[in-house]
Amino acid sequence: MISLFGSNRKEQPEEPPKQGFFDRMKQSVSRTRESLSSKIEGIVALTRTVDESALEDLEAALITSDLGVQTTARILEALRDRARRQAIEGGDELRDLLKQELRAILDAPLRKNPPAATPAEGPEVIFLVGVNGTGKTTSAGKLAAWYRARNRTVLLCAADTFRAAAIEQMEIWAARSGVQMIKTRQGGDPAAVLYDAASSAKAHHIDELIVDTAGRLHTKTGLMDELEKMRRTAAKLIPGAPHQVLLVMDATTGQNGLQQARLFTQAAGVTGIVLTKLDGTAKGGIAVAIAQELNLPVRFAGVGEHMTDLLEFDPEAFVDSLLG
Repeated sequence: MISLFGSNRKEQPEEPPKQGFFDRMKQSVSRTRESLSSKIEGIVALTRTVDESALEDLEAALITSDLGVQTTARILEALRDRARRQAIEGGDELRDLLKQELRAILDAPLRKNPPAATPAEGPEVIFLVGVNGTGKTTSAGKLAAWYRARNRTVLLCAADTFRAAAIEQMEIWAARSGVQMIKTRQGGDPAAVLYDAASSAKAHHIDELIVDTAGRLHTKTGLMDELEKMRRTAAKLIPGAPHQVLLVMDATTGQNGLQQARLFTQAAGVTGIVLTKLDGTAKGGIAVAIAQELNLPVRFAGVGEHMTDLLEFDPEAFVDSLLG
């Protein structure tokens, strides 16, 4: 087993972004916001009161923004119920009601799965899981920087020993974020490198142990068994570990990625979502579909390539940025 221990200096790896979540997310989902806003304005342009025809037009707009059929149906049912009881007067009221429904959907899984409490003993252990190409290794490095910026010490574990260049990529991110890293050779035993990482994290009183795992599909029995072995290894050394299992999803895959994630979460014990490449899609509604259809909270959103472009997800600010 080869170990690489870099520095874990207390200074922050990068200057924190001067913009808040709202401003950065608003910029990231600008195409979705412009598309939805223009459609809502068009829907109510010919009539003061929102009628069934207007709601049908809104339904199409939401589906094309990647909210999905199931999530859109829930929203439209609530809006139709409101319209039957009390008329919806114009675009501003329609927008406000739509915001309320979106916030309710995003808040529900957060209440069911609140952020894990800081472990009483040992580091918090975070597994990053998902299929190849979603940005797991990059997210691990950005997440390390996010914790560093909050004065938490971090250890990265390069447990993706399957993909060529994954370990080298992790080394680059460890250096950029100024954190320690434990690795082994390509093709090595992921559970063994995790054992070393967990032991080192305990010995050095590290706050956060972030584990990058191999990309896998839920149908790959051998790889899923390997992930379960890693879970047992972590739990043996650190009570309650892993404390978070974050599924890394590529926002640009939309509803196709959602179906894949739905099946994956059933097999991997996922507790939350890291939604990457949100800045690269005109369909930011996928975040709402995740909350509704997977019943899992979005914990972080990736909005760019820089170290500080991983944002802790804020449902209220996200909805405001999406609808203005």
